[in-house]
Amino acid sequence: MTQTTPTIQPATTFVAEARGVTRDFQPGSEIVRVVHVLRGIDLSIAPGELVALRGRSGSGKTTLLNILVGLDDPTKGEVSVLGQPLARMNEAARAALRCKEVGLLFQNAHLFASLTALENVEVALRLAGTPSGERHRRALDALELVGLSRRAHHRALELSGGEQQRVALARALVHNPRFVVADEPTGNLDSQTGQAIVALLRDIVQKTGVGMLIATHDALVYGRAHRVVQIQDGRIVDSPTT
Repeated sequence: MTQTTPTIQPATTFVAEARGVTRDFQPGSEIVRVVHVLRGIDLSIAPGELVALRGRSGSGKTTLLNILVGLDDPTKGEVSVLGQPLARMNEAARAALRCKEVGLLFQNAHLFASLTALENVEVALRLAGTPSGERHRRALDALELVGLSRRAHHRALELSGGEQQRVALARALVHNPRFVVADEPTGNLDSQTGQAIVALLRDIVQKTGVGMLIATHDALVYGRAHRVVQIQDGRIVDSPTT
């Protein structure tokens, strides 16, 4: 069956939604039981909402993030991004959706060491086929948004850990996504730098209206989030309000 890149509707209630999502893994040995990583997850993220996903290592946080952005498939359940069911998309359509509408931020900045901050941000726009002049302008705007325009022409190796993470954030935002997923974005930073990054993430959500989901162990994130969701043994067990 031929599948094409989805047409994103301009208005949806949630930027991402999971309903009844499970994820099972079958180990290589048939004598080992199936591992139930996610067990019936219901979760939604609204535009302009910063949601912190809290849980121990092995609780299913990263698996859930991967499923929400179409990098993995649920065993059962439904996932939609901007109102578009991911199950109806092929890999090319999902990649196009991520390229245009989803921003990804990780614990490691994953910058190209030999490129400048500006060039690292432009990489995301190169992948999207954005013309050269527009790439330059938009990358500078993204660096300005994260407070790093003055370091635009410094190579990645010349930047501090916090500055590198800001560049990674600018890269995640440069294509104006409506849904941003971050996996332990402060995990490699000292507390003072981490606090600055968390404040920046909250500020960007407020300024842009993007919906953001952050998987984290960091209490600083909990304090800045609009909502904290607890995941334990593959289930959401509570949702304390901050």
